[in-house]
Order: sequence, then structure tokens, then C-alpha cells
Amino acid sequence: MTAPNTIPRLDLIPGTLCDARLWARLERELAGHASVHHIPLQQAGTRQQMRDMIAALSAPQAHLVGFSLGAYLALEHAVRHPERIASLTLIANSARGLAEEEIATRKRVIALLERNTYAGITRQRLRELLHPAHLEDAAITGLIRQMALDLGKDVLLAQFAQTFDRPDLMDCLPGLPFPVLIVGAEGDQLVASADLVAMAQQLPRATLHLLQAPSGHMIPLEAPAELACAMLAFLNPAPSGA
Repeated sequence: MTAPNTIPRLDLIPGTLCDARLWARLERELAGHASVHHIPLQQAGTRQQMRDMIAALSAPQAHLVGFSLGAYLALEHAVRHPERIASLTLIANSARGLAEEEIATRKRVIALLERNTYAGITRQRLRELLHPAHLEDAAITGLIRQMALDLGKDVLLAQFAQTFDRPDLMDCLPGLPFPVLIVGAEGDQLVASADLVAMAQQLPRATLHLLQAPSGHMIPLEAPAELACAMLAFLNPAPSGA
């Protein structure tokens, strides 16, 4: 997939209320094995701007890596432009889109935000995002809270309002010719692992990795070492017969 002795460039797309800080732990694990290029999704205000940004800032033959919302948009881009994809890594995202319960939650949040000041990530939302083992990890919770406060109400409103309508892309998967790595966690309360298994079954060249390390939805922060190992094995597969 990647020529020997070359370091792949990875185009990283963050999720909702996240920026390049989401990937910092993963970057340290990948140091010397891959270069990273950040796509600043938080700067896009509309769904079309998000699509245009990914198309403009990713490589002509991209190793595209997306997390959550970023993974859905990466998949959408890959379906539209398969000729531009060298490989696709989808982290904590279902091709089916958002669950009905999550859509309802986001609509309630949008209605509240339109009338009130945004005070940042709540403790309840952290419980939904993180594995219980990480709820008291101040390095993780502090970073999530700080990203949310820094990016703020306007970014959250734009990302929620523009992207809760996510068409089911499952039927598009059999036509994708490039390798796809799907990474998920059994402890992810937002993405059903059964969806990830179904995605892998539909893709011609899929690798499915369900984490052994304890993790919720925020995989790049909760399990960066195992995520990096899975990505590097995917990008640099052992020779046949080795």
C-alpha cells in the first residue's frame, strides 16, 4: 500500500468541536512513521464548505483519516471521488449516519444554544463520549473541554445544524476499490460496533479493528497507541508469506 522506505502523508479530519489537538497523542505515536496534514474542519461554516475544504486540502492521492463527523465526511468524499483515495481510515463512525436518539439530542442542543450562552461540554456529555476509565483523566477531559470552549457556540451550531442529516452510505461501500481501515470501540456509546462489522462485510478491501484497550468514542485521545499500531499495520502490511 505504501512503498518501502517511504513515510506516508496522512490527511487528518477531526470531529465535532475538535481541532488539531485531537490528534496530538496519535501524532506522537506516529512520529517517524508518518507525516500528518491537518484539515481544519472547524473553519467551515456550511456542509458544502466542509466538502470543499476536504477536496481542496487533501492530497491528490490521499491517505484520508477521519474521526467521527470527520470520518463520515471522509467517506462521503471517497464515495464522490474514489480516484483521489489511496486509503481510507474511518475512526468511530458508522456509514449509516447518526442514530435517531443522537439526532434528537442534537436538535435539542441546537434549540437550547439558539436561546442561551454556550458554557462548554457538560459532565453528562463527557460520560457519553468517554469510557468510564477515562472520566477522571484530567488530561483527556481538560483537552476536550478546552477545545469546546475555544471553538465555541458558533462552531458547534454550524457543525450540528449542517451535519445531523447524514444519508446512509452503506449501499455505496461495495463499489469502493481502495483499502479501508475501520476502527471502533465496544465502549463507544455513539457508534454501534455491529454497524462497523456490517461496513467491513460490505467493503471489498476492509480491515476492521475493534480496540482491546478501554475506550469510548474519543479513540484518538483514549487509545492513541493501539490506534497508531493498527494504522501503521494497515498502511504497511507485512509481505505475503512473511
